[in-house]
Amino acid sequence: MAKPDEKFFARVMEESGLAADAILYVGDRLDYDVLPARKSGMKTAFIIRGPWGHIHARRPEANLADYRIQSLEELVHLLA
Repeated sequence: MAKPDEKFFARVMEESGLAADAILYVGDRLDYDVLPARKSGMKTAFIIRGPWGHIHARRPEANLADYRIQSLEELVHLLA
């Protein structure tokens, strides 16, 4: 299994032992990360870095992420 297959996100929940809404999934792609994680019920953080992050940041679907961040360091402040 691999992203964006829904089985991948179900496995994340299974392995973590957490409910979907207790997981914050971070990714730089909408199609492989943010949208399928959101569909599975997870909270999402769209990280705008690297080529995919900048390309996907222009898409309206980027606004569906719970958070938009530029670096992983921002998560410390968001989750504190």
